[in-house]
Amino acid sequence: MTRRDFPKIHFYDQDFVDIYDKTWAWIQDCWQGDGERGAIDGRFFSYPGSPVVQQIDAIFSSFFLVYSNRIYHAFPTLDVFYQHQEQNGAIRSAYNIETGEPVVESNNPEGLGLPLFAWAEFNLYHKSGNKKRVKDVIPILDKYTSWIDSVFKRPNGLYEVPLAATGMVNAPREDAVYPVDFNTMMAINVLYMSALADILNDKEASFQYKRQYFSLKTRLNTLMWDNEDGFYYDIDKEEKRIKVKTIAGYWPLLAEISNDDKAERIIDKLSDPVFFGAPHPFPTVAVSEPSFDETGNGFRGSVYPHLTFMVIKGLERYQRWDLARECAIRHLYFVLDSMNPDGNHHKGNLWEAYLPLKEGPAQWPEKPEFPRPQYLTYDALSTICLTIENIVGLFISLPRKTVDWIIPNLEIMGIENLSLKKNMITILSNKSGRGWEIHMESEKLYYFTINILGKKKKTLPIPSGKCSMLIDKL
Repeated sequence: MTRRDFPKIHFYDQDFVDIYDKTWAWIQDCWQGDGERGAIDGRFFSYPGSPVVQQIDAIFSSFFLVYSNRIYHAFPTLDVFYQHQEQNGAIRSAYNIETGEPVVESNNPEGLGLPLFAWAEFNLYHKSGNKKRVKDVIPILDKYTSWIDSVFKRPNGLYEVPLAATGMVNAPREDAVYPVDFNTMMAINVLYMSALADILNDKEASFQYKRQYFSLKTRLNTLMWDNEDGFYYDIDKEEKRIKVKTIAGYWPLLAEISNDDKAERIIDKLSDPVFFGAPHPFPTVAVSEPSFDETGNGFRGSVYPHLTFMVIKGLERYQRWDLARECAIRHLYFVLDSMNPDGNHHKGNLWEAYLPLKEGPAQWPEKPEFPRPQYLTYDALSTICLTIENIVGLFISLPRKTVDWIIPNLEIMGIENLSLKKNMITILSNKSGRGWEIHMESEKLYYFTINILGKKKKTLPIPSGKCSMLIDKL
């Protein structure tokens, strides 16, 4: 294989491998720019034919583009937003590709987007090891945070934002004044700002962000947690909880807001068919809610891959690897079965959103263009990112020189030719006459941890060159 190939995955279900490979081919169509169409410099990731570049595209695409062996870069789309930062720190959620002007809607007049840049940058740092970039982006993100605080933060320490700023535009949350997801995202923002400051050894900045994080954590647990129902809710103007269970109540897992007891109670609802344990994980509204719609109807029951991704990443924070993997596999089977009703996975589309109770794309009668086909901002999170991290089970940190392989049991699977900056690695497991064996190849030393859940956990230095290990001998 040449260095300019995408990493190759191995998995016992060839359909998973095929859709992974196909997604890389489709991503080629999502590169816009080069100035031929307008005012934004360079190439960036955006839905084909879209007149705007969206903040949500920049953030979520960074999670799978980091696995492209640098054939596609994750940084430039984020940089489009940083370059458009205004004097007061504002960054808007969308910019017109032709004019470079911000695009704002009447239901979100400030053009506020999901404040998740710091989470994306922290992930990029661990996949690219680029410390200089951390130094460059911290001042931008600091100003951005201050802008959000100055416009949307209220005396109670929470953020009052329009529902459209959460992205869940028609969710049954009309009375929400302080949305649980946006407020949790601000906690995620300062949590990762603190982590970025730690990378630069800036103890003072790290401490200040951490303080903001704990203050938000306390407010979320005091005002938004409902002990009777075991769930996080939006609150209204009077700070009363609005008791509608939506997927927004799962963001606190990703922010590590919940203690183990609270986490267990909301995680249990993911397997309960009354709540979020629908056949296709996870609907945007609990199945038992009066507003739940089995056709999806936008954010009233559809399964959106980026929100399923968020829940799975939240499960990881509480070491629920088994459940995370099981849900990722189930989700991917629905994605595959929805491509073509005749069961031909070689034709058909990935979709922006899916039905919760059976295979097929979701519906939204008010929006005939919904769901968009090949909406890779969301779909590639499933077909690439969840496949590598949760189904094959590999977690990589370049600065730490570590690869963790977390799996419930040994299967024939692995990854070939994954570029860790200047180090190409291959990790494959298969069964030989001597038992389960892991074959590895690397150009430089790194530390490998195999964690077969509940059975075996071992960390070993992996030298350059080829080597193999027998699991029974570890």
